Amino acid sequence: MQPGVQSARRVLLLGATFATDNMGVGALASGAISILARRYPEAQISFLDYGRHATRSPVSVDGRPFEVPLVNLRFSWKVLLENNVVYLLFLAGLSRVAGERFAQRTARRNPWIKAIRDADVAVAVSGGDSFSDIYGLGRFFYVYLPQLLVLWLGTKLVLLPQTIGPFRTGLARGLAERLLRRAQRVYSREQAGVQEVKHLLGDEGAHARFCYDMGFILEPRRPLRGLDELEALKRSGRLLVGLNVSGLLMMGGYDRNNAFDLKVDYRDLVGRAVEFFVRGQDADVILVPHVFGDQPESDSIACAALFDALKDRYPGRLGCIRGQFDQNEIKYVIGRCDFFVGARMHACIAALSQGIPAIGIAYSQKFLGVFQTVGAGDLVADPRHLTTEQILEAIDGALRDRVEIASALRRTMIDVKRELFAALDGIA
Repeated sequence: MQPGVQSARRVLLLGATFATDNMGVGALASGAISILARRYPEAQISFLDYGRHATRSPVSVDGRPFEVPLVNLRFSWKVLLENNVVYLLFLAGLSRVAGERFAQRTARRNPWIKAIRDADVAVAVSGGDSFSDIYGLGRFFYVYLPQLLVLWLGTKLVLLPQTIGPFRTGLARGLAERLLRRAQRVYSREQAGVQEVKHLLGDEGAHARFCYDMGFILEPRRPLRGLDELEALKRSGRLLVGLNVSGLLMMGGYDRNNAFDLKVDYRDLVGRAVEFFVRGQDADVILVPHVFGDQPESDSIACAALFDALKDRYPGRLGCIRGQFDQNEIKYVIGRCDFFVGARMHACIAALSQGIPAIGIAYSQKFLGVFQTVGAGDLVADPRHLTTEQILEAIDGALRDRVEIASALRRTMIDVKRELFAALDGIA
């Protein structure tokens, strides 16, 4: 056995599964499992997350296939469901008061309590950026309550690399402070998050550390189908630009009323970007979704709509990725591009991690924080502060410098992957 590698154990992964159309969350789940599987090669890894049914997800790490079962919690008004997170917290609270004998009896009767108590360690991802109240207190409690449950049942908790905060309300700030203090280790994927934890905890924040976003270690995998338009454009020999079109920004944010206070018309921006690449740079463009499905914020719908609007204007020069892909497959697609522009952060991470220069169309501060960690802060174009012309100028500058940028990214990724795989070193 290698030094630092622990023997078999039970591990729970909170706040990211593969039961999502958002491949950013899928990338985090896959990255976390890769870290866990290397750190604890004999571990039984399970998801602890919400779901109506206890499903199993097939995964592969370093060519080793296995399945990850879901310990399915419920988050609903039916608080007397035996796996409702509020009911489980009630049982956990009683166990803390009544003592170990009562706790053991409760675990024998409730398999969800038993699964958590039997785990040696739980690691939380919080959907990447939901350990915060910027999306509302409902979203905060959605990710917070399972982590609190883990702690109340006596299982060690580690927060894997994610965005920590900001916390706008005193309630969220106070609850987060108590949980962060009790976690064994807290990782932020941005330096600002480390400072946020230390600001909250003061001298007790020494266990807060920086580590890179786990999407950087996601392995690409070639899809079995759906690449015809991509390969046709590759055969042209021209520069191929991947353009990730965000359905969320296209619809105006969650409130459909410019929720992110953009200074630009996003629909006009992506149309101008296509024109810039095809007419101005003699490049081809492939539209790449990173959130699938038929919900309003789906990138698939946004990409298809943009393609239909522009295909006659740029015949043979514009393509669109269609169908459903998983996080590994869409990373392969992005890896076939020579340059990338995206409004989903993990679509950009898929490019950067493969040495492909990527401009991030940022609608939140997390873009800049994560890009800066790999020396790519200059590649963030924030439409909350920049005009369309300024964003196109930033794209033009990065396109001119793409060879140097690509070379620097490839060197940086060596250290990024090494640090990510060492993230759980020292966790007993």
